[in-house]
Amino acid sequence: MLVRAGRWVGPGLGLLQCSQQLKHSAWLAPAPHRLNSGLPVNIGVLFVPQQEAWVVERMGKFHRILEPGLNFLIPLLDRIHYVQSLKEIVINVPQQSAVTLDNVTLQIDGVLYLWVMDPYKASYGVEDPEYAVTQLAQTTMRSELGKLSLDRVFRERESLNANIVDAINQASDCWGIRCPRYEIKDIHVPPHVKESMQMQVEAERRKRATVLESEGTWESAINVAEGQKQAQILASEAEEAEQINKAAGKASAMLVKARAKAEAIQLLAAALAQQHGNAAASLSVAEQYVSAFSKLAKDSNTILLPANTGDVTNMVAQALGIYTTLTKLQAVKTQDEMPPACEDPQPPTMEVLKAEQANSS
Repeated sequence: MLVRAGRWVGPGLGLLQCSQQLKHSAWLAPAPHRLNSGLPVNIGVLFVPQQEAWVVERMGKFHRILEPGLNFLIPLLDRIHYVQSLKEIVINVPQQSAVTLDNVTLQIDGVLYLWVMDPYKASYGVEDPEYAVTQLAQTTMRSELGKLSLDRVFRERESLNANIVDAINQASDCWGIRCPRYEIKDIHVPPHVKESMQMQVEAERRKRATVLESEGTWESAINVAEGQKQAQILASEAEEAEQINKAAGKASAMLVKARAKAEAIQLLAAALAQQHGNAAASLSVAEQYVSAFSKLAKDSNTILLPANTGDVTNMVAQALGIYTTLTKLQAVKTQDEMPPACEDPQPPTMEVLKAEQANSS
């Protein structure tokens, strides 16, 4: 029985009038009424918003989950007990203290992202899903931080987030909730540890600067030594090329001088072979003797002279005798090498006889 307008109404008439009023209000109301607890009131005709799941119980037992759109329920028998949002939920994980592997106490907080996959498990699997997941995230964070040192906490933040997400998903599978990601928001280090870290950073920077400076000095010394080595190699190669060029020049000069001397000797021999050649040779030797005698005692005070230095005729005769003897020896060698001739030998010429007499004297 229902109480309406301060008077009793019969069961049949009361239910009929109540259902008519509920239908009229359902068509006119833009959204369903909600109780003080925030749950919609069952008026028979309900419109479920998109990305929401309403869990309906009939006489205290789970009946079904209303899908978005138009839905019909039996008033008084059906009751909307849970309303689950299918959107991704963002939860701020409160700040908590955790001890690292090297016994450093940190204050850390984060952001947790949730997604309801199964409204039935989220409604009946756990009393408060958000609180349960938040507590699980905090305990997992403390356990994961206890496995890492302070330096690794800052370097391996991504792996730390992934480990927390895996632990939450394994535990919340029976709750119908999935955690797509977890992000560490802030990590607060104690002041004395922060000062130590700052000193360590400064020392590391000074170390890098010293190492870079030493490497620069080392490379500079190597470059200088390499430059000196290349300079010495180039200088030695230049000196070698200079010596080769000088030797080639000297050889060429000697060859030119030898050729000139050979040509002079040939011309002299041709001149001597002509008529009165010996007289010309005697005159040339006498002139050279007089010229050499005039230069005596100019370069040095000690000289050696023959006994008959002033007898020019004797000196010229000796020179011509030596020349005649050498010529005779050369002629004898030439005749020995040549085949014997059939003609009778000719008597010696007057020039040969004069040269023999001069030689004997």
